[in-house]
Amino acid sequence: QYKKLRDFPLVKLGKNKSGFIINSKDKRINPYVLLASRTIGLSRDDAKNNVGLEQYYDSMLRGKTGQQLVRYIAGAYMPVDGGDVDPENGKDIISTLDTYIQDVTESALMKMIMGNNSLHGTAIVMETSTGKIKAIANLGQQKNADGTVKKDKDGFSIYTEDLNYGIGKATEPGSVFKLATLMSLLEDKYVTINSTVDCEGGQKSFYGLSIKDSHLGTGVLTIKDAFARSSNVAFAKLADQYYHEQPSKYINHLHKFRLDQMTGIDITASSGRPLIKKAGSKSWSKTTIPFMAHGYEELVTPLHMLMLYNAVANNGQMMKPYLVSSIRKYGVEIKAIQPEVLVEKICSDETLAQVKECLLAVVDDKHGTGRKIKDSTYQIAGKTGTAVTALNNKGYNKGNKIYQASFIGYFPANKPKYTIAVVIQNSEKSVMVYGADVSGVVFKEISDRIYSTYVGTKQYVSTNRVDSLGYNYFGLKNELNSIFNSLNLPFIDSARSGYWRSGQLKNNSGTLYTAFTSTSTASSVTPDVMGLGLKDAVYLLENIGLKVTTTGRGRVVNQSLAAGTNFNKTQTISLILN
Repeated sequence: QYKKLRDFPLVKLGKNKSGFIINSKDKRINPYVLLASRTIGLSRDDAKNNVGLEQYYDSMLRGKTGQQLVRYIAGAYMPVDGGDVDPENGKDIISTLDTYIQDVTESALMKMIMGNNSLHGTAIVMETSTGKIKAIANLGQQKNADGTVKKDKDGFSIYTEDLNYGIGKATEPGSVFKLATLMSLLEDKYVTINSTVDCEGGQKSFYGLSIKDSHLGTGVLTIKDAFARSSNVAFAKLADQYYHEQPSKYINHLHKFRLDQMTGIDITASSGRPLIKKAGSKSWSKTTIPFMAHGYEELVTPLHMLMLYNAVANNGQMMKPYLVSSIRKYGVEIKAIQPEVLVEKICSDETLAQVKECLLAVVDDKHGTGRKIKDSTYQIAGKTGTAVTALNNKGYNKGNKIYQASFIGYFPANKPKYTIAVVIQNSEKSVMVYGADVSGVVFKEISDRIYSTYVGTKQYVSTNRVDSLGYNYFGLKNELNSIFNSLNLPFIDSARSGYWRSGQLKNNSGTLYTAFTSTSTASSVTPDVMGLGLKDAVYLLENIGLKVTTTGRGRVVNQSLAAGTNFNKTQTISLILN
């Protein structure tokens, strides 16, 4: 319409004679809609308000505006020769994100936080050897103006990529921080993983403040077992015993692990600034070391912890995380961004070997907190975390606290390819709260899909045999005919009338039967749509006046209104697909 308008006799005379002034506006299109939308970011008229990669790389993406020098003569604007400045297109940036891994990550996170009524969550997938971010999902629960939770038509909370929780939100990490404490103790050679510690029944007072384990009753354990069981008391005791009089020694380890510095990722995230207390600061107290040891009294982002776990997986080499792999101009690469090493070796090989053994025990040992995600095909190493968070800043008293669930780890444990961090902030309505039950499940779904697609090498070898299994399908007669003809399979249509067929394929030949499906729009009897694909089921049901809601994908395996029963027009029928 705009192109046609410009060719109108009056309009094409220009703005000065016609009076038509064209104001063009750009619109940001996300072809993958929700996927990584916060990380890709927004491009606004005022570049200062941009976010994500759009903001960080704005000067490259924007290009330069063209200019034309004109002189006003005799009621018209005349161009001045040599006064033109040609516009220059912006450059293209190629992200490190993998759309398949991003889709898997976003879907697994969405399924958990919707089902568990969580407030928000993040999941980040890093390529172990390079530091490339292959996926980053950030989902937050949306609120109405009055503070109530937004709901969809089915009553579920609505989530969207509203903030970059993985990079820009520093929180108390909980038990995933025990990895840093364990590495410090091992590196200083105060203990080995076979040293023992008395957990004192899972509860101990430190300078008037009590620290508890989630599972009470444990006594003397090896440090490896205490790590696998995630004993707060054990690590609070060890840190207090060896670092109470020399806290700077512990803090220096955290500095070497870069837990007190910005991550360096190519996204501006000032709100993701970490906080590691310094000995002698105003907020320092006698309880600081024992509480820091098991993940409190410090603030770090999920990306900070992911970098540390990835360094362990990468044999001690800490990689800089990054989101853009190359910059192109008119399709030609002008800069390739290479992996960058931040710390050549975060600890000794001896410490590294012991730490890896402990991370493996979390999943493999029968008492490990991550045992539920153990897999027989490939090994996972990692750590669970469940941090208590004050609800609405009302303190940690009973009734005011909620839980942040975490799982950070890598796989396959013997030769790591990917490191994943999943951190979910639950709500007071969340049924599941522990790291293994919430974030561990998300981790496992992501790792399973990545392993089967990119990592697993086992090939399936089929054997030639007669196709003796029957395969049943339901659909439109014409479409079933097309399929059989395209595959050059012989078939018999035993039905004489109607549009719908029940088809059976056996021994490489097909037979079509009459489907027991009502197609009359005047009928008030619910048809049988079991076995139909979604397209056919929706077409048939909506034609007779029903409203359709669906769950899953594939073919219909259940319908809420039984076939043969009467229904009212505009009534809703729910379908479950396999």
